[in-house]
Amino acid sequence: MCRHLGYLGTAVPVASLIADPPHSLVHQSYAPADMRGGGSVNVDGFGVGWYPAPGSAAVRYRRTGPIWADANLEAVTRASTSGAVLAAVRSGTVGMPLVETACAPFTDGRWLFSHNGRIADWPGSVADLAKALPVTDLLTLDAPTDSALLWALVRTRLAAGDHPAAALAAVVSDVAATAPGSRLNLLLTNGTVLVGTTWTHSLWVLSTPDSVALASEPWDADERWREIPDGSVVAVSAHPSTVDIRPIGPRGRTGNP
Repeated sequence: MCRHLGYLGTAVPVASLIADPPHSLVHQSYAPADMRGGGSVNVDGFGVGWYPAPGSAAVRYRRTGPIWADANLEAVTRASTSGAVLAAVRSGTVGMPLVETACAPFTDGRWLFSHNGRIADWPGSVADLAKALPVTDLLTLDAPTDSALLWALVRTRLAAGDHPAAALAAVVSDVAATAPGSRLNLLLTNGTVLVGTTWTHSLWVLSTPDSVALASEPWDADERWREIPDGSVVAVSAHPSTVDIRPIGPRGRTGNP
């Protein structure tokens, strides 16, 4: 499994989120605390996405290999500040390519997306879901991976006008129904809203007066961290700081977002 985090709040150096905390994403890449049988390290690539200014399109930096081995990441993220960040380290699933384009976050305009988990019995289990996508979407996937397909499914729902929380919940529900045993922890942000799901893996939320964060594991010992129940979709905003957690029901029903 992978590790990921999302942040909304007061603009901070990107490095203060991914590298500085005692159990930062960099630390989790080689010493994760809660992988739940999904491997032991996360060294098959990484990615960081952020917004240089409010309302701007997302920018992204991603590479193959361990996050701690990148010579440029420290300088880039130390010099970049943002009020919205999404980052991930990858533990590649056996049989899937270890290439830069397979690393989260995936992006489209202002959207950033990440997947922590795996689709069971890939790819046959989700062939029918893939058939419902436009052919051009399938031909232009970032990589032939389950995460890239999930992003295409989410992106299609967003383009149809679904609320971000409803889009994630529906995709999780659909994939879980056709591929039982999948792990489907997703993160999605456009710089204004941050949404995540929990589906057989961990996700925690930290809410402070000026920020909200979602993360696979707490990055420090702050007692305000709360674990989100399994089978949930959570939507957070920073101004004001709000956290809305709802169960993912049949076919992605979550009530009104």
